[in-house]
Amino acid sequence: MSEPPPKRPVRDFLHQFVVGTFAVLIAVNVVPGITYDTPLHLLLASLVLGALNAFLRPFLLLGCLPLLILTLGLFLMVINAVLLLLTAELVEGFKIEGGFWSAFWGALVISIVTLIANSLTKRGDSQMSFRRSKAHATQSNRQSPRHDDDDGPVIDV
Repeated sequence: MSEPPPKRPVRDFLHQFVVGTFAVLIAVNVVPGITYDTPLHLLLASLVLGALNAFLRPFLLLGCLPLLILTLGLFLMVINAVLLLLTAELVEGFKIEGGFWSAFWGALVISIVTLIANSLTKRGDSQMSFRRSKAHATQSNRQSPRHDDDDGPVIDV
């Protein structure tokens, strides 16, 4: 397995900002009801969303931990939608006219685009990688019986 790249705060911030802006742009073009007035409003909205995700989201996750456990993490999409709605309230030229459900679908699109972009660039906190487990390679070399839980791809998200 490869080592993660060294931490470079400015580069990491710029990467997350570009990926976040790209994800918000995709969401605006895919989800009806999410709009922006000028490209400056789009940049400002992605900056505010990134700041809310960095500072407010950890407290929301901690406060909603029982709901997150009960829903097996699906409540995370509600938290993301609320943060997107809050972003629309704070940035004047960024609008969510479809209410909660537009924000929900927009947050889903942003999450998926961010996951894919981080996986392709091999940077950021959310990445997807497929690899064979070491147990499988060791077992096939020894010709021992196979166990269902020891082989197959491992997905890290």
